[in-house]
Amino acid sequence: MRMLAFVLLTALVAPCARAADLQVVLHNAKGQPVRDAVVTYYPQGGAGSGPIRFDWPYRMAQQNLQFDPFVLVVPAGATVAFPNHDQVRHQVYSFSPAKPFELKLYGRDETRTIKFDRVGVIALGCNIHDSMVAFIKVVDTPFAAKTDAQGVAVLHGAPAGPGALKIWHPYMKAPGNELSEQVSAPQGGVLRRVETVDIRSPPIRRNSY
Repeated sequence: MRMLAFVLLTALVAPCARAADLQVVLHNAKGQPVRDAVVTYYPQGGAGSGPIRFDWPYRMAQQNLQFDPFVLVVPAGATVAFPNHDQVRHQVYSFSPAKPFELKLYGRDETRTIKFDRVGVIALGCNIHDSMVAFIKVVDTPFAAKTDAQGVAVLHGAPAGPGALKIWHPYMKAPGNELSEQVSAPQGGVLRRVETVDIRSPPIRRNSY
């Protein structure tokens, strides 16, 4: 990973503010934005107590013979819904150590749910349609976000001080598909990092039916 820019903006909030926003912008080696990367932050002093909640739905749908979304971020302990919006039946499964499971064949407008207790990466597939692939990233920090189509992720309200910033993508060329570095969140404002990451091409999968 090569650092391209490091910008600290403190004029956006009052000087007495204690929390900051962390903005990460990701590009690949060709300068193209990298979407669906999960950015997490772990303050050195801890992320506080209490349950972690995100404001997006904990849902992994099956539609047009694809999973939607491709990457879903949920906190440990979350229950994820798996609705089927297709005309055909699906059989969702995962062999991932953090949560191996299998949802037996179910059809259109039916939903199954799974609770994810352990932190880790859940790689999803469908026993009927080999081309269907998705990932659930189960995290134990409230500071988590996913890069959008422009390759941008923003973590709001990080406490001032040092911490570990982690970037994960299912096809990143790195140990465990993840990069980690130490940063220091400012006393308010925005800490912005623009980085280049190495992403490999996804494997080609074809439906078996």
